[in-house]
Amino acid sequence: MTYSTTIAASDQSGEFAVYVAEPAGTPRAAIVVVQEIFGVNAGIRRKCDLLAQEGYLALAPDLFWRLEPGLQLDADNAASMAKGVELVVKFDTDVGVTDLQTTIDQARALSGNRKVGIVGYCLGGRMAAYAAARTDVDASVGYYGVMIENMLGGKDAIRNPLMLHIPEHDDHVPKEVQEKIHAAFDAHPQVTLYDYPGEHHGFADMFGKRRSEAGAELADKRSRDFFESALA
Repeated sequence: MTYSTTIAASDQSGEFAVYVAEPAGTPRAAIVVVQEIFGVNAGIRRKCDLLAQEGYLALAPDLFWRLEPGLQLDADNAASMAKGVELVVKFDTDVGVTDLQTTIDQARALSGNRKVGIVGYCLGGRMAAYAAARTDVDASVGYYGVMIENMLGGKDAIRNPLMLHIPEHDDHVPKEVQEKIHAAFDAHPQVTLYDYPGEHHGFADMFGKRRSEAGAELADKRSRDFFESALA
């Protein structure tokens, strides 16, 4: 079953929408799915639906609710891309982390106090890395996260498993930044990095021109195996 609900923000500033996909039976765990700059669109909702089919309770919070609630954009549309970039420049990462913690708390409550993971894409990939260091999430996965280099000073706060998928040709994460991420995390006992030669930003999109079937299938299998172990 799928439905939309709202959660009260921890700072008392209002409520934000959350898309929820429930498994057929008792959830094995919960996973928070974190949007790209395109909002909780059809691709993000589909990722939630697939996780529910695998037995997880999946929740996708609207992280842009303070800027433009309910926004849904298309990555293949130039105007949508420009709008998403405009909003992500205004987005407050620190406040977004508090909304993720609130969503994690809700996920635990709805799942019967089971473990909670996070999987995020682009902006969501950044938020997955930040959440690993700043929330009590049990495991995190980030796909082509942007601006992760800004949280590397807090890497020692990561206590639970974090996996990052890094495409070789990422216009938003150039080679020198990828090298910084590797330098910071390669020896970290809780962090696993995977590089994807020949792949580009957005390669694991659910729909659209950016998707690479082979790359997406490989990364998603690694993520499934990771969650099966970390959230067991």
